[in-house]
Amino acid sequence: MALSRFWLAIFIFSILFIFLDLIMDKHYSLDHMINGKKDDKILIAEKYPSEISRFIWDSLQKNEDKIFISKNLKTQIDTIYEANLKTVKVYYGTQKSDGLLPTCKSSIFDIILPLMAYLAFFCGILQLLIDSGATEKLAKFSSPLFVKIFPSLPQNHESISYMTLNFAANFLGLDSAATPFGLKAMQSLQEINPDKDKASDAQIMFMCLHAAGLTLIPTSIIGYRAAQNAANPADVMLPCIITSFIGTLAALIIVGIKQKINFQSRILLLSIFGVIGGIIGLLLYINQMGLIAKNHFTGNLSTIILLLIILITLLYAFSKEKLFTLKNTSVFNSFVTGANSGVQTGVTIFPYVLGMLAAISIFRNSGLFEIISNGISHLFMYFGVGKHITDSLPVALLRPFSSGGSRGFMIDAMKSFGADSFTGRLSCIFQCSAETTFYVIAVYFGAIKIKNTRYTLGIMLLVDLICVLAAIAVASLFF
Repeated sequence: MALSRFWLAIFIFSILFIFLDLIMDKHYSLDHMINGKKDDKILIAEKYPSEISRFIWDSLQKNEDKIFISKNLKTQIDTIYEANLKTVKVYYGTQKSDGLLPTCKSSIFDIILPLMAYLAFFCGILQLLIDSGATEKLAKFSSPLFVKIFPSLPQNHESISYMTLNFAANFLGLDSAATPFGLKAMQSLQEINPDKDKASDAQIMFMCLHAAGLTLIPTSIIGYRAAQNAANPADVMLPCIITSFIGTLAALIIVGIKQKINFQSRILLLSIFGVIGGIIGLLLYINQMGLIAKNHFTGNLSTIILLLIILITLLYAFSKEKLFTLKNTSVFNSFVTGANSGVQTGVTIFPYVLGMLAAISIFRNSGLFEIISNGISHLFMYFGVGKHITDSLPVALLRPFSSGGSRGFMIDAMKSFGADSFTGRLSCIFQCSAETTFYVIAVYFGAIKIKNTRYTLGIMLLVDLICVLAAIAVASLFF
């Protein structure tokens, strides 16, 4: 219900804001809202030659392409004049994201089709683990810990193995593998959910822990920093790990209190301190390396582990080939069966993803997001927060809505202020330490057709806020 109302609010208020700006003559054309593409220039006026300055008109006539660019050093946004046969079109600024129709199109080609391909492959691999009996063994191994966090789960339930794989993939920065494992976990949890329309306690806990996204190797962030010529691309790794760990711990505690989980369990406390010890140990090992060795190690670790997971799965499936024969299938046919279920899952979640992305497109292009973002930045400045922090806040504010949009802000921050500036580094930590909340909810709950997400959205947004505050504190401590 909360997600539905939030979705309606984004759509309705954004459209009303667009019409209000049109009435106040702040918009000349609304076509870019529907048909425009990200980074397209925005038409703000069309004038007769007599309505523009003589200097601009003469400059247009001299240029072969009939274009004149007026630089604005204060705003850093160019005004572009483009002469046609009888009129001059004036453009100012660029579009923040794709319009409604291009968003609908790209949601299929850029998001759903690649997602379906990832789902098909990793669901195929997962089916091999299921048919070979590996998931049962993994569930038995992980069960003592998981039944403390998910007390409503039966002992050794198959969802435990899927959640273990999902958390491990997230931990290692394997996003493409984490989603199929996570969706399989949600489907498995749905089978024991007494109310199929309402999210269960176990599903909410899993969603909030997944969204907190504890990551050990932020490979993509390191890659973006390297592309922007950072002196040490991996210097944000420890702050990213600490911030995401704080977010994960906050999610566990907040949801745990809501669901009355016993935090005095010895195995739960040992597991938490075990994770902390493992993180510290790996960081100590990485920090003793030189710059090139460190970049090489962090860049290859996740890929090596992913390939090892695939190799071990295939070898284990081959060793249990008799089990596949008893089930009237083969290793390859089992993979195909799993891949087919992955494709079907992709088809199921498409409408949910489309609806969320369409709302975000209107929200961003309406200018309402920018007003809210600027308002929050000014509020932070009012309370004495420095400009080096407020300049990076757009990344944090957009991250729950759009991974691509926040990534664009992150790259822009590194370009504008420098990859090694406080703003550039903080933007990277923001990008790494939170999840695309609304997209994740649409995908995971859409896959199992949950209508009532209960308090999931509120807690996920609260965890996002905790990650933002933690990122600022950790960045201030390190840089």
